[in-house]
Amino acid sequence: MTDTATDTLAQKDRSGEVISGGHLVAKALKSEGVDTIFTLCGGHIIDIYDGCLDEGIRIVDVRHEQVAAHAADGYARQTGKLGCVVTTAGPGCTNAMTGVATAFRSESPVLHIGGQGALTQHKMGSLQDLPHVDFMSPITKFAAGVRSTDRIADMIAMAARECFAGAYGPSYLEIPRDVLDREVPADKAVLPQPGKYRASVKSVGDPADIERLADLLVKSERPAILIGSQVWMARGHQEAIDLVKKLNVACYMNGASRGTLPPTDSHYFNRTRGHAFQNADLLIIVGAPFDFRMGYGKRIRDDLTLVHIDQDYRTVGKNRDIDLGIAGDPGTILAAVLAATTGGSDNGAKSREGWLDDLRGREAAATEKLMPLFLSDQSPIHPYRVAWEINEFLTDDTVYIGDGGDVVTISAQAVAPRGPGNWMDPGALGSLGVGTGFSLATKLAHPNKEVLCYYGDGAFGMTAFDMESANRFDAPYLAVIGNNSAMNQIRYGQMSKYGEQRGNIGNKLGDIPFSKFAEMLGGYGEEVTESQEIAPALQRAREAIASSRKSAVVNIWVDPNEYAPGTKRQTMYK
Repeated sequence: MTDTATDTLAQKDRSGEVISGGHLVAKALKSEGVDTIFTLCGGHIIDIYDGCLDEGIRIVDVRHEQVAAHAADGYARQTGKLGCVVTTAGPGCTNAMTGVATAFRSESPVLHIGGQGALTQHKMGSLQDLPHVDFMSPITKFAAGVRSTDRIADMIAMAARECFAGAYGPSYLEIPRDVLDREVPADKAVLPQPGKYRASVKSVGDPADIERLADLLVKSERPAILIGSQVWMARGHQEAIDLVKKLNVACYMNGASRGTLPPTDSHYFNRTRGHAFQNADLLIIVGAPFDFRMGYGKRIRDDLTLVHIDQDYRTVGKNRDIDLGIAGDPGTILAAVLAATTGGSDNGAKSREGWLDDLRGREAAATEKLMPLFLSDQSPIHPYRVAWEINEFLTDDTVYIGDGGDVVTISAQAVAPRGPGNWMDPGALGSLGVGTGFSLATKLAHPNKEVLCYYGDGAFGMTAFDMESANRFDAPYLAVIGNNSAMNQIRYGQMSKYGEQRGNIGNKLGDIPFSKFAEMLGGYGEEVTESQEIAPALQRAREAIASSRKSAVVNIWVDPNEYAPGTKRQTMYK
């Protein structure tokens, strides 16, 4: 490393002083913009805490490492910065793996720092010794061990760079205990200087391809665009908004990019995606892979013009042939395309009104068809009614988090977040239990926003005890539970394949009045058994959170024999 790329502690006139590995970790994290770590304590990592206290980094300790990893992921999604989870060795690392894997499939930038037994005890059977780097490598973009104390900060910078290289994702660093505890001369400890070792990630791709896409858009009569999670994660949402509005393009939103346009916008579309994929003459997919959620690309008509934009070259055109592929930053590319269309007197916007009017009519008809379910008064409560009531309850400043199987799938048909960043879900890994960590992190990132997490009862039971952590850190949120006493998405598939007697094996849960859980933690809880009780219960919970600063639980008993359409068709497996 050159002097222009690094800053040594000696340059701060600290010659002769020493610094420990844990304090180097904290200094390096601060240089990376990390202001919060999520953790569960362990003997291998305590010197990191000491360093974080000196550097003013907030330490948020939870009850389970899975929640810590989900919280770091959620914090990255909400802030656009590097999320950080710190765990001890052995089970501390393995407990966090689900959260790290979720971040991997969701392309979320998370740095996982893990402990390890001392180098002097290597292969001797030290406490909690496991080959962490080996099993973390397949679920991270970068995984390595730090073997000398004076390299700690440099390795953290290396891992952080990997998190933002191409499509975002997690990195893992293992730091043995003696490496972490050792003190080294401060003038020998290399600390990369912020702003001196990063390259721009705002790649625009081949200018000729930008011109080609601009030309395709201008000439298109029936264009549609689907913006995926990368658009939000890379903070390209405003560029997407500008393009669809100025060029009059039908916009569909997927994953973390839900909420980019509010449901009141004339370019917002949700229920006609299948029709658009079959009838558009130009379809642009931005920041979303052709994975199971898109039928591996098979749900798109073969003879339309298909454009795929992604941060990762390897994802462009994977599983499905395309007409044009561009690898780069989604916001930068969309801004360049828009700029390239403004040179002529006509960008084609006016000619698309008929296409958009047709889609709007189909959207209205699809909504009208669903209204009997949304407004159903049946008992037990129809899960579609719960989703409708939640949507009616949302404000412009409510972040909606879905944690479960059918509850997430069904809520996607009703819940329309009012702004960018106001939707979170498990992502492509389909992890249950993300909601508690996401809720904690979101409230810490945005103290003035309301956070509502809609759980299935199975998902709630996985991580619920860290609601206490949310209360302890003054990050209360509203937990709404669609309770059918089952892992219902899987139950349907089993019953369809094996019949009712064998279909109920391994997926039925107990009837738990979860409202009492919130009360045990000093918050508000309410059981809801009738549809007309949902809205008043949600409002009472909102008011209770405001007054008590404790999380609330509204436990809604839903019909166990109602399922999402995708569950009935088993589309997740096709």
